[in-house]
Amino acid sequence: MNTETKLIKNKLGLLNLAEELGNVSRACKYLGYSRDTFYRYKDLFETGGELGLQEISRRKPIVKNRIELQIEQRVVSFATENPAFGQVRVSNELKKEGIFISPAGVRCVWLRNDLETFKKRLKALEAKAAQEGLVLTEAQVVALEKAKEEKVSKGEIETYHPGYLGAQDTYYVGNIKGVGRIYQQTFIDTYAKVATVKLYDRKVALVAADMLNDRVIPMYDQYGIPLMRILTDRGTEYCGAREHHEYQLYLAIEDIDHTKTKAKSPQTNGICERFHRTMQEEFYATAFRKKIYKSVEELQTDADIWLQYYNNERTHSGRVSVSAMPSCEHI
Repeated sequence: MNTETKLIKNKLGLLNLAEELGNVSRACKYLGYSRDTFYRYKDLFETGGELGLQEISRRKPIVKNRIELQIEQRVVSFATENPAFGQVRVSNELKKEGIFISPAGVRCVWLRNDLETFKKRLKALEAKAAQEGLVLTEAQVVALEKAKEEKVSKGEIETYHPGYLGAQDTYYVGNIKGVGRIYQQTFIDTYAKVATVKLYDRKVALVAADMLNDRVIPMYDQYGIPLMRILTDRGTEYCGAREHHEYQLYLAIEDIDHTKTKAKSPQTNGICERFHRTMQEEFYATAFRKKIYKSVEELQTDADIWLQYYNNERTHSGRVSVSAMPSCEHI
């Protein structure tokens, strides 16, 4: 609902409330309008309906001051041809074609056509290419690749269905008295945002592979979904020569592709980073103040109880819940 529609709805609400209460003064008092304003709305509504109310707050465009239609059309088409260009660059490039429009004029055209940001111009390019079967130019391909890299650097990833991409990471829980160091292996389905964790007393390739074998693969097998690819950082527990690296060997056996995060950019696995912060704040920070743990297994039991809540009850941005994971025939 845009701002204009909201304004009309508020004015109609005032008229309807007055009719329901049978008292104009009370309706105006409740909604913060004056009686004069009420009667102006009433007269305009009786004369022109909802359109009459729209005209009150709507600033009419001065059409004669707008640029010519063919120039506007060229600015719009140029936006999809070169989505990475800013308004100053577009103005200068169009001058070479004999089209004279100021940077501010370009901006106005973009705003009218919902193209004012690089992201929106990229979406318009992708939609046009899909509809018309266009062959992208080199500049367009570069712009799309640049946008993809920016998404990855900010922790945004492309995911299309459960099992398409899983994210795995190691989290250091802490050094617990009487237990020792505790490390958490985390796995999250990037589409469903379903998470599972397993706790260990060390951080090596063997436990990273054990996490997949014990928790992850059985979860996907339960729903008949193949796990296609895993995203990890470049830690030694995930990277190494396949011949003598347990994790790499396990991925090869299960035919799972391995994608590594960009070097020195841990945020590219941001989905795990955000989950770790959530689990620290909502589980560990409370659990360690309520109970003294004597073993990793004891802590794992409580962690599993919290995971049940996280996956099935707590609201998050996953597209499906763990209980609604589809079978592979629906993917």
